Amino acid sequence: MKYMQRHKRLVTHNDPLEDPIAGVANLFDASIVFIVSMMIALFMAYNMMDLLDPNSEVTITKKTADGKIEMVTKKGKQIKVTKVTDKTLEGSGQRLGTAYQLDDGKIVYVPEK
Repeated sequence: MKYMQRHKRLVTHNDPLEDPIAGVANLFDASIVFIVSMMIALFMAYNMMDLLDPNSEVTITKKTADGKIEMVTKKGKQIKVTKVTDKTLEGSGQRLGTAYQLDDGKIVYVPEK
């Protein structure tokens, strides 16, 4: 019968229970750091770090997947995207010069005067 008696359990744990949702806040912080680092890595991979500099002037010409050409121009903090079309221009004006494409792909503009 001595084994049938109930014994009081010794409570040695006086620590409060851990909040199960506390780890979610740490995961959110880690994901934000990961997203920002991926953005910086993409800028470095495409050599576009000048877009992050507030005092730089950058012009980038890119061709989209459907064959359209876009020009991205940044002056200071202002970024402007211009789409190039193949429509003919109408109106009056004067000829300013001629553009030539060299064998290595560079384009040179030569003024008339």
